[in-house]
Amino acid sequence: MPQSNASTLTAKPLQQFLDELASAEPVPGGGSVAALSGVLAAALLAMVCRLTIGKKGYESVNADMQELLARAEPVQIELRELMQADIAAYTRVMDAYKLPKATDAGKQARANTIQDALKHASDVPLRVAELCSELIELARPIASHGNKNAASDAGVGALMAEAGLRGAALNVTTNLVSINDQAFVSTRRARVAQLVASAGKAQEEILSIVEGRM
Repeated sequence: MPQSNASTLTAKPLQQFLDELASAEPVPGGGSVAALSGVLAAALLAMVCRLTIGKKGYESVNADMQELLARAEPVQIELRELMQADIAAYTRVMDAYKLPKATDAGKQARANTIQDALKHASDVPLRVAELCSELIELARPIASHGNKNAASDAGVGALMAEAGLRGAALNVTTNLVSINDQAFVSTRRARVAQLVASAGKAQEEILSIVEGRM
């Protein structure tokens, strides 16, 4: 996705974003917030890496932290783009519902367009969930071997990634309810369930690691 898509939302001052989020408008909403949770997670994990790289006593993990940092940064960028992509996906669904249905041909075209839009609207948060899952996996070695003084930051990063994953999972599910293609629905439900289950188990392990280093 082009970087310009993300700038329309993430370039806004924080208070403006919060005001829009709290307004009666449907977007930005939970989908964008789920992606933002992932963005914050990635940023925190990157910070812990940078607080470890080149520091005395952490020479043995220097290369590993550089690699983890290099993996976290592109995830953060894509999640920023997905904050805006979620809005675009919602708008596409709403526009589809506004299509004319005065004739049988119009009704069929409208129904097809709605279904396509709903599939896209479910795949956007699914990608958010997948990226947040990646961040949880990155959080494990960062929490284990990163700068001990920033262990709690790694823990918060993991928690934010899980929140983003679970929030995105809810948005996938809410769109699947209206999709007629049962093969599509079944595949996406299974993938979401897998991601959520894996995240829960990993999160417990990461928090145990963090608490043990504090």
